Amino acid sequence: MEKAKISVIQLFAMMFIFELGSALVVSYGVTAKKDAWLAILLGMGGGIVLFFIYYSLFRQYPHLPLTGYARKIFGKYLGWVIGLLYTVYFLYDAARNLRDFGELLLTSTMTETPLLAINILMVLAVCYVLYLGIEVLGRTTEVFIVVLLFLGVIGNLFIYLSGNVDLNNLQPFLENGWKPILTTAFPLLTFFPFGEMLVFTMLLPYLNKPELTKKVWLSVLLSSGLILSYTTSLDIAVLGLGEVERSTFPLLSTIGKVNLFEFIQRLDALVVFTFLITMFFKISILFYGAVIGMTDLFKLKSHQQIVLPAGVMLIFLSMVIATDFAEHIEEGLYIVLYPLHLPFLVVIPLLMLFVAMIRNAFKKKTN
Repeated sequence: MEKAKISVIQLFAMMFIFELGSALVVSYGVTAKKDAWLAILLGMGGGIVLFFIYYSLFRQYPHLPLTGYARKIFGKYLGWVIGLLYTVYFLYDAARNLRDFGELLLTSTMTETPLLAINILMVLAVCYVLYLGIEVLGRTTEVFIVVLLFLGVIGNLFIYLSGNVDLNNLQPFLENGWKPILTTAFPLLTFFPFGEMLVFTMLLPYLNKPELTKKVWLSVLLSSGLILSYTTSLDIAVLGLGEVERSTFPLLSTIGKVNLFEFIQRLDALVVFTFLITMFFKISILFYGAVIGMTDLFKLKSHQQIVLPAGVMLIFLSMVIATDFAEHIEEGLYIVLYPLHLPFLVVIPLLMLFVAMIRNAFKKKTN
């Protein structure tokens, strides 16, 4: 483990930007139709339930990452295998987000650039920051959360001043009943992005005030959930449900409709820059979780030894997980949901908590 510490504000900034990630830009929760905003809030509720599982584990092993207490709970060998599986899972999730980032840039601004070139440049930047350490990542996030909030305020201001918002597009409420809302919220929106916060169990041992973890994590879940719910509502209010369903990146289309005085227009760059910030930090945190896992499991002297080789693996994985963007989206929405996310985000953490509680109960009896 790195001998470093991150502050509570840095942890909040990292978690907040991580949660917004790609969910801010893609057609998030739109399978619930006009009630997508409600499905997102219910998904946030599911994320809060998952938080209490992860937090209970952290409370019992506050100085160990997930890969460390997996070995404590399940024993040296089985725990090591589970730790390795989580490391691969974090690397896979980072690769999925890297692919999202590359595809958005290809679609919006850099249409003639090869996907591989975009991914390599992003990974080089991520590797550089992570080589410098978690403290540098934390300080960088502190700066960029201010930039992100500024871009959000400016973007919203222009959208409202353009007069494109039509709240009638959000009516009627519960048009298709509760079924599409519940099937969208559970498990899809609960896992993405709220369940993905599991990766922070690899970073929490670095927190300088671990007693504030609960307050920070819950405040991030609530604030990011409300922002994602609001953003999806805004997309539907501006574009209408049909266009949001057809659009790959609805926020890009929403900001594209801004036209003030025939002068302020073509503000797509605001969204692309916002996406660049959120995805850089989301990929960095998932990738760092994988790197810390490798360092811990293989007992390396420093995480710096593995950053570049792991970066090469990340680039390779981002290119081979899908042949095109449509397949990539389908894989994320339908294929990996139950066989991959369900066991890693719910089943194994619940099992770990159950075993840890039984072990602790036996220890108390013997003492």
